[in-house]
Amino acid sequence: MPRATPPRPTQPTATPPAPGQAQAANADRWLALDQQLCFALYSASLAMTRLYKPLLAPLGLTYPQYLVMLALWQADGLSVGGLGEQLALDSGTLTPLLKRLEQQGLVQRQRDPADERRVIVQLSAEGRALKRRARAVPPQVASASGCDLGELASLTRRLHGLRQSLLAGADTLDDPPTGPGEPR
Repeated sequence: MPRATPPRPTQPTATPPAPGQAQAANADRWLALDQQLCFALYSASLAMTRLYKPLLAPLGLTYPQYLVMLALWQADGLSVGGLGEQLALDSGTLTPLLKRLEQQGLVQRQRDPADERRVIVQLSAEGRALKRRARAVPPQVASASGCDLGELASLTRRLHGLRQSLLAGADTLDDPPTGPGEPR
């Protein structure tokens, strides 16, 4: 006698999405907020700035002022243009920062005697002395990140590479469109 097999439960059969629907669903997934690299970077930047605020308050610095001081502690006597390039800031943003740092007695701005159009920014004695107190900040940031120094160095390198790629990609977007077979 043949063996009876129990009846299989019937499963509703899903109709496959139409070709256009599948592409739209995939495209919509890319529009989800949690899939956006830009938002991940933006929100991480906000969190980083928030972390720095209480750490920099005893130094009398805002986060952008701290970045200026880091650049000058690394290479004193930079031009305003050189600082702007290094920090990715335009002179309209950088000049008020430098004025406040000068009022605090941390930097001095002077015209370059060789080229009156250039303004050179130099640390004052007080600005150089502030570096000793600022040494406590990076270890606190590293600790708060939950990363070891190797992970932080790797992440920093990758972010620098990402920035370069994004800048290069933005440059190609600025190029006028070309026809088929025409060089860009």
